[in-house]
Amino acid sequence: MIDEPLQGKKIDLGQGSCAWWPCHIGSSTTIGKQVSIGALAHIGRNVNIGSQTRIQGGAYIADTTNIGESVFIGPNVVILNDKYPPSKNSTLWAPVQISSHAVIGGNTTILPGVIIGEQAVIGAGSTVTKSVPSNEVWMGNPAQFHMTRQDYEKRRGA
Repeated sequence: MIDEPLQGKKIDLGQGSCAWWPCHIGSSTTIGKQVSIGALAHIGRNVNIGSQTRIQGGAYIADTTNIGESVFIGPNVVILNDKYPPSKNSTLWAPVQISSHAVIGGNTTILPGVIIGEQAVIGAGSTVTKSVPSNEVWMGNPAQFHMTRQDYEKRRGA
């Protein structure tokens, strides 16, 4: 029986950014202003995270991933970089690029080398096997075009 509730510890990363312990943030990672990284997230080495981005708990962000500004990454998202694991040769890796204002739903897997366009939305549980254009909503396994971002915003009442 637990006498006291277990609580994560908020870690100040500077510039209004924080991470919730326990989590891992690799060396040479750049974190913008007002970023939030959830508990149990794994952020690899040489990752760039733009300002005002939210990465929820349990996310796995592979080395050399580039994330734009104001991106939302849902819980347990997996972003991969190695097309032929374990390659053990980082020159063969294909980093993922997530452009600004994108939304990545929980439990999504993004395969190496994929580019997620600006304001793109990926539905929860999707497997993204190829690049997604800006302002489009994709979902499924493999992820496919579903609607425009404009239609998505209308449906969510924004």
